[in-house]
Amino acid sequence: MVSEISKVYEPKQIEDKWYKYWIEHRLFNAKKEEGKKPFTIVIPPPNVTGSLHMGHALNNTLQDIAIRFKSMQGFNTLWVPGTDHGGIATQNVVEKQLISNGKTRHDLGREKFIERMWQWRKETGDNILKQLEKLGCSLDLERTRFTLDEVCSRSVMIAFVGLYKRGLIYRGKRLVNWCPRCNTALADIEVEHEEELGKLWHIQYPLIEEKEVKYIVVATTRPETMLGDTAVAVHPEDKRYKKLIGKKIKLPLIGREIPIISDEAVDPTFGTGAVKVTPAHDPTDFDIGARHKLSQIVVIDYKGKMTVDAGPYAGLDRYAARKKVLEDLETKKLLLETTNHPHSIGHCYRCNTVIEPLVSEQWFLKVEDISKRAMEVVEEGKIKFYPKSWEKPYLSWLENLRDWCISRQIWWGHRIPVYYCKSNEQEAGDKIEGKENKKAESCPPIVSYEVPTACPKCGGTKIEQDPDVLDTWFSSALWPFSVFGWPKTENEFFTSDLHYFYPTSVLVTGHEILYLWVARMVQMGLEFMGDVPFREVFIHGIVRDKFGKKMSKSLGNVIDPLVVIDKYGADALRFSLTQSAAPGKDMQLSDDSFVGARNFTNKLWNASRFVFMNMKNMSWEREFIMAVWPLELADQWILSEYRILVKQATDAYNAYDMDTAARLIYDFFWSKYCDWYIEISKIRLNGEDENKKRAVLSVLSEILSGVLKLAHPIMPFITEELWQALTDITGKVEQNIPSILKSAWPEANQDKIDQNAIKNIELIQGIVTSVRTVRSEMNVPPGKGIEVLISVSSCNNKDVLTAHIDYLKILMKAENIIIGEGLSRPEQSAVAVTGETEIFIPLKDLIDPEKEKQRLTKELGIAVADEEFCKKRMENMEFVARAPQKEIEKIQNRLNEDKAKIEKLNENLKKLE
Repeated sequence: MVSEISKVYEPKQIEDKWYKYWIEHRLFNAKKEEGKKPFTIVIPPPNVTGSLHMGHALNNTLQDIAIRFKSMQGFNTLWVPGTDHGGIATQNVVEKQLISNGKTRHDLGREKFIERMWQWRKETGDNILKQLEKLGCSLDLERTRFTLDEVCSRSVMIAFVGLYKRGLIYRGKRLVNWCPRCNTALADIEVEHEEELGKLWHIQYPLIEEKEVKYIVVATTRPETMLGDTAVAVHPEDKRYKKLIGKKIKLPLIGREIPIISDEAVDPTFGTGAVKVTPAHDPTDFDIGARHKLSQIVVIDYKGKMTVDAGPYAGLDRYAARKKVLEDLETKKLLLETTNHPHSIGHCYRCNTVIEPLVSEQWFLKVEDISKRAMEVVEEGKIKFYPKSWEKPYLSWLENLRDWCISRQIWWGHRIPVYYCKSNEQEAGDKIEGKENKKAESCPPIVSYEVPTACPKCGGTKIEQDPDVLDTWFSSALWPFSVFGWPKTENEFFTSDLHYFYPTSVLVTGHEILYLWVARMVQMGLEFMGDVPFREVFIHGIVRDKFGKKMSKSLGNVIDPLVVIDKYGADALRFSLTQSAAPGKDMQLSDDSFVGARNFTNKLWNASRFVFMNMKNMSWEREFIMAVWPLELADQWILSEYRILVKQATDAYNAYDMDTAARLIYDFFWSKYCDWYIEISKIRLNGEDENKKRAVLSVLSEILSGVLKLAHPIMPFITEELWQALTDITGKVEQNIPSILKSAWPEANQDKIDQNAIKNIELIQGIVTSVRTVRSEMNVPPGKGIEVLISVSSCNNKDVLTAHIDYLKILMKAENIIIGEGLSRPEQSAVAVTGETEIFIPLKDLIDPEKEKQRLTKELGIAVADEEFCKKRMENMEFVARAPQKEIEKIQNRLNEDKAKIEKLNENLKKLE
């Protein structure tokens, strides 16, 4: 297929070609194969609102690496793609479009608005999957699912009904997290807490008919909610307030009488130790109120405005009410003091609006029992985390979990399959506006995944469906089995694919959705499938910029992966992401990351081209190409290093330690294969002995083929191109295999590792490196032949070096080499020491000592002057106090470099004495 490769690697010319080839040959498509072990991944479905960002690029690169690796190991691999309807986020996008035209969703009505949503989804919904193709993702696109498609929607309805019938879903009036912007309830985990510097206000609450104590002082961060206070609470053991427990207080500004109660939930060290209790607007207060049977007075409504129960503040925005309340307290001399107070503020995870805890009637899922089971499977080792450190946060979250609020007051999503008979109902209030829903007592709710035509109790046909939709994460929790068509029928749950591909093998995800998604999938998998949804969980970090900041459009530090692909190629992007992706840890990226990765792709290309050019003029039989023996020391060494690489890289891939695999491949190929073995191979390649040429080319091609396979999961495009070119030239092994993806993963016999060969090449490398360093430091022209004297301390080393003197000559560019024991140092020579070996390089005819002294002395003077400048800057306290940290670090780095340079220049001047 590939007979020639161009001089320069051009990613754009090969990426589209090979992705099209993979799709046309259905290399990503999987079907059930009895006797062949499956390896399955379901994609964390990106929102249909999304476009490819670096987080997606990282997550999907890591998934693709796992799939390609297992495919080459012989597994029947399947990677299921899909998208999430992204309830709140997606509805917000379309609502903003309506607002720009002066309309709201209510102007269209629910039915027309949903039509508009589907039209938008049709136009843009799968864009991100198309972008993943540019990344090279081996998705089985024929299996693409959407959380609102017919298959997944049916799964959601059946799951809801099943959970309801088991008594796990209930409707109740509870305190929930309410977003006034999105006008919906949120689950606890959908609230993002941000540390902010707020205020702590100390307010006097007057006691009624108390002569000794006139006031009790409470401290609060939300004075506007005091209008809904129904008690003041103290800790039962707080000696300051024991005599006041049971006394009455007149609520400032409102005049309502409220009690002083005791409760162990009160932190006596917070503020004054006395806290206001507002059951309708604080989670802790809600629990205290339930224990003490306190009334719930709602003073903030669903739009963030004060209600009629807020008295004179009714109609004000919550923050305007806060300002007015504080002014009135000040006027009445009830505001004692105000202090700065850092505290955590909850924000909506979609629009960043500060959430409001409000009492609302919602649908909840009981989680106590299903959470215990989700913990047990991890504790028993049925699910393994990579890295293992993420087990503890997972278990801790489940241990403290409260019932999940699964209803949302939006229109885009899975509408709750609960129906109400309105035939005998006198009044139907709108719960969003805070009114009660008064349903006929004689007709209970109808819970059904099919739309009822009549009430089963009274036969009435006036039936309305619950207006709420389910939390987006409810459908996502079913994803590992809903994508396979669960359930097959109402009475038969398992489809053929479910039997074969479930449980899936690994879930690859960022730690930010460990609770939102991972834990919930485990809960639902155990509940409906009786088994875990995946055997392993690979947790990766978040992509940050080079300064460690999270990428965001507002900060202007976003790196667009599609721009990187266009500039450097998909393989360079994938490699740079992989080598930085230490398991579970956040990573920092900059343009330098991609430049380094691009350089590696060029190295891979150029080295391969070198091998191909030398191979193409020789005939290669189909049998095993390494047929010419014996092998030289360099061959035995590189084959041993390769065998070590295969073992270490395979272990790293198996442990989802992708960054280690990337670094191992990079170090081996660049340093050992290219910098050393290829250079040594030129001795035979430039010679006349055809058998020696064939031997070295056999080793070069065999290892190149192996490295291409090891690198393929990370860099699929370039490795496919080069592997195809190599097999075209050799016409060898692995016939009728359409792609490197379907070739066999490298195996290497660890018993054949030759430690003596490694030791002997390391001896040669140490000497060569020392001589190269001297040449560089003493400014010896690169092409100038030199004489080298090597004084060894053992007969064995002498024999090794003497036997491979041709290696030393070509690598050191030496015209003459003398090897012996106890050699004397010639006059005017540089000295280097490696291990127990001394190396002398006569400089008399290579350089003019006086001119070199003058050059080094001049460089020394410049370095000393710069060192003095940097010292003065760092000793200037005004500069250190005012200069940006980046500038200070720059000066400190210059100072360190100057010191090292001065030390080295002085050493080199001594060598010339």
